Amino acid sequence: MSFKTTLTLAAAATAIGFSGAALAENHGDDSAHDTQRALVILTSDSLQTQGMVMILSNAMQQQGTQLNILLCDAAGDLALDGYESAEAINTPPSNPAGQVKPEGIMGMLMGNGASVDVCAIYLPNSEHEEGDLREGVGVAAPGPIAEMMRDPSIPVYNY
Repeated sequence: MSFKTTLTLAAAATAIGFSGAALAENHGDDSAHDTQRALVILTSDSLQTQGMVMILSNAMQQQGTQLNILLCDAAGDLALDGYESAEAINTPPSNPAGQVKPEGIMGMLMGNGASVDVCAIYLPNSEHEEGDLREGVGVAAPGPIAEMMRDPSIPVYNY
């Protein structure tokens, strides 16, 4: 990752985080939104969907949420070492980053403690193997994911 890309992602995270904090403050009582963990399941191959999921995940992380991100189907490609989206997405005009790529934001999330795994069936149904995954990306086991999905204190977001 180049210095310019890293700097751009840092600016994006800062801008996105500030707008997320402002939204959280506008909702009044935070006790109803005191979620400590979240499971984000991403399957979409849509660049804008992948980008928005990573931007929203970044906002949640900046608000104190411990993230578990599960990449399945076409979104599993984001977990591959060396994978790059065909193009960057434009951020909102208020965001100084300008353009970002979902895998860049995902790397930043991981650097800040997010857990990222591919679905248990992603690798056996692709030409890839575990050694092809980015450093830090794991392969999810169905049992622990099912436990998170059943835990009423852990919201599950599907995209």
